[in-house]
Amino acid sequence: MPRFAANLSMLFNEVAFLERFEAAAGAGFKGVECQFPYDFEASEIKARLQHWGLTQVLHNLPVGNWAAGERGIACHPDRVEEFKIGVDQAIAYATELGCSQVNCLAGIAPKGVGADRVRATFVENLKFAADKLKDAGIRLLIEAINTRDIPGFYLCGTEQALDVIRETGSDNIRVQYDVYHMQIMEGDVAHGLEKNITMIQHIQVADNPGRGEPGTGEIDFLYLFKLLDQIGYAGWIGCEYKPVTTTMEGLGWAEQYLKA
Repeated sequence: MPRFAANLSMLFNEVAFLERFEAAAGAGFKGVECQFPYDFEASEIKARLQHWGLTQVLHNLPVGNWAAGERGIACHPDRVEEFKIGVDQAIAYATELGCSQVNCLAGIAPKGVGADRVRATFVENLKFAADKLKDAGIRLLIEAINTRDIPGFYLCGTEQALDVIRETGSDNIRVQYDVYHMQIMEGDVAHGLEKNITMIQHIQVADNPGRGEPGTGEIDFLYLFKLLDQIGYAGWIGCEYKPVTTTMEGLGWAEQYLKA
């Protein structure tokens, strides 16, 4: 039976962020994830996790100025020191929250920088982060994102992600596979999941088109969830979608899983 985590950056946004933990638990979720916890004290988040019996499944490394359109700095040669500071910050939060994995967004490839240098920067930053995270008992994930929603995003395919992991030589990096992004970039997501499941540590879901909840688009999620059981996926599935109306009104797809 799949284990689902509510992405609190996108779900239950009818209420303030710190109130979303109660909302997630009330809906039946056992785990939560978020993009960035850093606007709040880790102790505040920890208290809510403990009170509502929730597991913090995932959060991202700092990504620069999200409000200004930045979507990660890991491939930027001029932001290496900032990236390293962000790794320390992510470790501090993950340790406090009992979170066993963090995700690294590569970022939009910087203009005017050669492709070889961009890749080398990304690889070296991942090596650095993977080593420090391993010492703290935390897994590093990398996520490919579609270039329709984020033009120029550096990491945009599963094979590219696997190639980068191999180049780092690290045993502490795995793939975060986002079904929505990979349906746009690659299609055939059932095959992609089955082929690469040994390197996939975390999965996120949203339907396409529209990035709404499962059942609002073209993806057969009932089939995918059964497939994940069949192939032995034991990780969390993060619900990182945009509810078509409200989160609660759109949770009918998950009732058989959350109330089981």
